[in-house]
This record gives sequence, C-alpha cells and structure tokens, in this order.
Amino acid sequence: MTFTTPLKDNAVKIMLLGSGELGKEVAIEAQRLGLEVIAVDRYEHAPAHQVAHRAYAVDMQDKEAVLALIEEERPDYILPEVEAISIEALFEAEKRGFHVIPNAEAVNKTMNRKNIRRFAAEELGLKTSAYRFVTSREELAAAAEELGYPCVVKPVMSSSGHGQSILRSSTEVDRSWEIAQEARGDASELIVEEFIEFDYEITLLTVRNETGTVFCPPVGHVQQDGDYVLSWQPMAMSDAALQKAKSIAKAVTDGLGGRGIFGVEFFVKGEEVYFSELSPRPHDTGMVTLITQSQSEFALHVRAVLGLPLDFTFFSPGASAAYKAKGHSKAPMIEVPDDAFTARSFVRIFGKPESHPGRRLAVALAIAEEVEEAKKHAQKIVDRMDDH
Repeated sequence: MTFTTPLKDNAVKIMLLGSGELGKEVAIEAQRLGLEVIAVDRYEHAPAHQVAHRAYAVDMQDKEAVLALIEEERPDYILPEVEAISIEALFEAEKRGFHVIPNAEAVNKTMNRKNIRRFAAEELGLKTSAYRFVTSREELAAAAEELGYPCVVKPVMSSSGHGQSILRSSTEVDRSWEIAQEARGDASELIVEEFIEFDYEITLLTVRNETGTVFCPPVGHVQQDGDYVLSWQPMAMSDAALQKAKSIAKAVTDGLGGRGIFGVEFFVKGEEVYFSELSPRPHDTGMVTLITQSQSEFALHVRAVLGLPLDFTFFSPGASAAYKAKGHSKAPMIEVPDDAFTARSFVRIFGKPESHPGRRLAVALAIAEEVEEAKKHAQKIVDRMDDH
C-alpha cells in the first residue's frame, strides 16, 4: 500500500461518525498511518474532535446534514462509531460511491437489536436466548409472562447500556418501561429476552478484511446497569466453547461482510455458547487491548479498513477498569494517583468536555502475570481516582 500525507490533495481521508473515547483511539491510530481524519459528533469538543484534522458538530440523525458533510469532505472511508446515525444517509452515501465501514447494510442490521437478533437467530440459525419485541407496557407485561421472570428488557436502539433493566416480577413492568424510555436513542420498541443463567459473558473481537479473519483472545467483562465497568483478557474458557464462539462470530461477520473490527458478545454456560449482540466497530470492553496486544483493537480496525494484514501478538494478561464521574462539571478535573503510572499500568483520560454522574471519563489499564492480579490492580487505581 502507498501511504499519503494529510492535508494534501491526494490524502487518504477517513470520516468518523461518532467521536467519543473509542473514536479518539481510532483517530490516533489513523494519524499514525498518515490518514487525514475528520471527526463528527453531535456535540462540540468530543474526544476525537481534539485529535482530528477537522471536527464538526451536527445532528447525525439528520440525513441531509450528514450527506452534505460527506459531500463536502469526500472521505475515502466512512466509519460509523455510534448507533445514533441516519442509516438513510449511509445508504445514500454508499449509492454515491462512498465506502461505508463495514457497509451500510451491516450498520443497519447492527444498530438495531431487532435487526441483528433476527438476522442471527432466524436467518443464520445461531443459538440465542428466546426473545420478543414489544411496543407498549401491555405487550411488555405479556412478553415477560411468556418468557418467564427474570427477563432482560432493552430498547432496540441504544448504546452503552442506556435504558436496560432486569425485570424480576410483574410489579416491575412499569419501572422497566420507564427506564427504557429514558434511553439515549429510539425507545419506541423494546426487546424482551429470556434471562440466561450464564456462567460468564465475553466479547470476541473479530477482525476481517480481504486478507482473512482474525480473533483477539476472548475478553471477559463485568457490566453494571448494562454498561461495562471492568474487562480483562484473556477470559478463561474451554477450547470447545472458544471454538464455538469463533465459529459463530465468523458466521455472523461473514454474513454481514465488509472490512473492520466487530465486537461480538456471547453468553457462555458450560459448553453452550449463546450469541447476544454485535457492534461493527471497536468495543468498549476491548479498551483492554491498549495494554495487552501489539496491535490494539483500534489499530486492528484501521488496518482492516485499509485492507492491510491483520497479524498481531498478544503480550500479556491484562485488565481495564472504567472510571465514571461522580459529579457534574463543565470543566472536569480528574485526580489520578501518581503510582497508577508504572511499567505495568497507566490511565487514559478521554477529555470529555462535560461530566455528569455515571459518565465514563477515563480508563485504568494494567498487565500482570495472572488476569486476577491485573483486575485487582486496575480496579485499585480507579477506586483511588476522583473528579470535580
């Protein structure tokens, strides 16, 4: 491949539609390969805005606004980094000859839990939990009775766990409905899922382009209120379960096609592996790869987009722990203990322009000889951090 120089007439350009902490790392990796980076988000001074060549704040669900920006910048690659994007704009951009990553139809299927679940379970025949789709409180109550308690309730369109809840009895239907309506995204339709008494859940980072498909070692994670707080790599699992997960991940990513990294989530119970969700972009639980691998998930994503070889080396067991804001601030300040920065640990500050309770502001990363030691180290760092 021939590499170009940013800000020149022949520069290879990527446009990030979504510029949070994950997009920021993609932008940094793209900069390292001489790509010109245009970062777009719904608000100004988003993390990736701060490291891009140009930044824009637009309503990304406004088809005409997104298309106008694409036509103005004419990027070689368009990388959707969040769910809340006008899918009509992506389809139209693709018709006009722009390269959407992985492709507009894959984004369409995965930005909506209804589409990806039906694609995986009904078209590909993959093993999933039982599920129903509902559009009213009455339908939610009926679906819960049919699937049994507890069950999991999620908006079909939301991100970072927003709007999710576990419905444990008929008395909690109103509560689950209200939680869903407060989600960031479209809460007009919900998915109600059978609660799988799983042993653990994983993210299998799956990277594909024309050179082939590679898998990162499985990432284990803990979620609170549907949002990740701790992840580690590798997750200990049997060879049989891992091979099942890889087989399912390859089937679904081959079905979606295109280039890039996919965060494929699974529930595992014994040797049984259940497909859960998929994101066609770097995954928040995969931030652990910033310290464990020779090529992080972000570097692998950029390589895949460019059609480059996807080889990498796994260096060490490691963990990531998310730091979430404790208060409100228009100019967040984050206190980090000096001893967080060692040969085996460090902290990444996202640079978000405002904070509110629960908003992810930073991540602590650590490696160790054993996963459990790395988890304790990363969590200890976060426990000693503060913000104001």
